[in-house]
Amino acid sequence: MRTYTKTHPWITFKANLSHAHPKLWLMLGECQSKCEHLSKAPLRPETARELHQVYLAKGVQATTAIEGNTLTEEQVLQHIRGELQLPPSTEYMRQEIDNIIRACNETMGHVVAGTPPPLSIERIKELNEYVLHHLKVSEDVQPGQLRTHSVVVGNAYRGAPAEDCPYLLDQLCAWLNGDDFKPSDSMEQYGMVFALLRAIVAHLYLAWIHPFGDGNGRTARLIEFEILNSAGFPSPVTNLLSNHYNQTRSEYYRQLDLASKSGGEILPFIEYAVQGFLDGLRDYVERVWKQHYDVVWRSYVHEKFRHLSGEAHKRRRTLVLDLSRTGTAKTKNEIAELSPMLAKAYAQKTSKTLGRDLNELIAMHLIRKEGDRYRARTEEILTYLPVRAVNTI
Repeated sequence: MRTYTKTHPWITFKANLSHAHPKLWLMLGECQSKCEHLSKAPLRPETARELHQVYLAKGVQATTAIEGNTLTEEQVLQHIRGELQLPPSTEYMRQEIDNIIRACNETMGHVVAGTPPPLSIERIKELNEYVLHHLKVSEDVQPGQLRTHSVVVGNAYRGAPAEDCPYLLDQLCAWLNGDDFKPSDSMEQYGMVFALLRAIVAHLYLAWIHPFGDGNGRTARLIEFEILNSAGFPSPVTNLLSNHYNQTRSEYYRQLDLASKSGGEILPFIEYAVQGFLDGLRDYVERVWKQHYDVVWRSYVHEKFRHLSGEAHKRRRTLVLDLSRTGTAKTKNEIAELSPMLAKAYAQKTSKTLGRDLNELIAMHLIRKEGDRYRARTEEILTYLPVRAVNTI
């Protein structure tokens, strides 16, 4: 009998979800539906790049922040864009960030090439080596090598016995690669649901086993990231779980603790993780919708002016587009200075010209007057959506 069966009896490599609350299945279905729609949603190339960078920064910052890195999300984004300057005393934080970015880019490179790495002990070791690359670690820690000593996590949880770690990781990979996480023929269309559950369970079990001397949490979160990317999730949303764990850090540790103390009841942790993933997914969908609304609105404005030429109509088109970009109602004086282009257009004009332009745009149903302010009528393109209180895009 192996030692872990006495010290860690909750490590059973079983996931009984038969008693899951219906809400979990509803959330999982919504996650898959949203991800499928997002994977087919067209984005401007510059918008796609920005969203990828923003959500990569969120995930990378979250993955390292949980372990104590104090760089902000904005600083990580600056670093991704090559704009961050740090003093020598905090250079190690940049290295921690670089290690996670390198691992994420390597994973995505494999996925793009159609060669996603299989989940294996060697791959888990490789990711841990990425995590600890060029970082100062204890003498008994070897990056990418399983520990040979006992570890205590947070002065409370003791990792699985070191002598059992190779066996436990082998069992974990066999389980995660087995039939429990593969949809049957009749459930094949729900592959993303199975992948999301597989990613969360992989994270939880790696946290329980704690196979490395350092970097276990970061390695577990990279495994989650890799599983989701390999399963075809849109790249920005593959960082949502890490971001959720960081934003709810105290609850994250509480759920990990409850999962082991309950004797291996993993459903509460799964529900907690799926709810956070879905919340982040809804926020991401809103960002994508915002771009779609903007594209449709701008196309609508250009269509209204398609057969109109001359300086006045060009000025009015610029006015309504600049006004819609602000998302708020503006006074006449504010409108004339919304952008350098508008300021130049009205510099040699009287206030009567601006008044005529505004009245013309009101007549074209492109702007609306509210008291002494004006706003773009962006709700015009939402005519056939459900009735709701929408003033701006």
